[in-house]
Amino acid sequence: MANRILITRWLNAFPELAELEPEAKSELLGATQFNRLREGDIAYYQGQTCQNYVMCIEGQTRIFKTSESGREIMLYQVGPGETCVLTTSCLIAGNPFPAESTAQADVLLAALPANVFHRLMISSPKFRHYVLGNYGDLLSSLIMLVDEVAFASLDLRLARRILAEADANGIVSKTHQQLALDLGSVREVISRYLSEWERMGWVRSSRGSIEVLDRAALATYAPATRRTRDLLCAPPLGPETSGW
Repeated sequence: MANRILITRWLNAFPELAELEPEAKSELLGATQFNRLREGDIAYYQGQTCQNYVMCIEGQTRIFKTSESGREIMLYQVGPGETCVLTTSCLIAGNPFPAESTAQADVLLAALPANVFHRLMISSPKFRHYVLGNYGDLLSSLIMLVDEVAFASLDLRLARRILAEADANGIVSKTHQQLALDLGSVREVISRYLSEWERMGWVRSSRGSIEVLDRAALATYAPATRRTRDLLCAPPLGPETSGW
């Protein structure tokens, strides 16, 4: 009964898989296993072989890269109904995982073993179409991230990250340090931006969270970035503001 419940939740999160050819669907259902991760658990280490095609049913994982100096930057997050673009890439190319993945909250995953994944990619046009279509969408999102890191200023990226992380009540349940890790910066720089925005009435910081008070101001922040950078960057902030 437990398996039936999990299968229903899985297919509700990934409805395209319910439309596979009968033989492919039967093989998929018979091979997929369900795994749980607790908050903070490591899903993949850098350099690890990808042994499963992983689908997130609930919770969220964080995929990040660490530089030689120990600086982190978040590449993307995987939430309910999503797969991991780097895992898919590793399975297709046979390469080890190039980053690290950890659970940000308790996670329920459906894991399809690599050998069955490869077999279905050959035998099932519908499965292949789903995987490659999903992979293309995720790859486009990853390219957008690279573009943002390369060309957008840290303050603009911080404004976007706060809006993306804020819940319906405008609460971002992250510390300044966690935001710094997400953006590949350091806490001191993030705190300086947030302090200025708090003075302007845009946000309010409290222990372990940030409250968005003026979404419109953050959403239209681009024209104001020069003014705020002038306030914050005299003297210049230094190389740590590059985001990596």
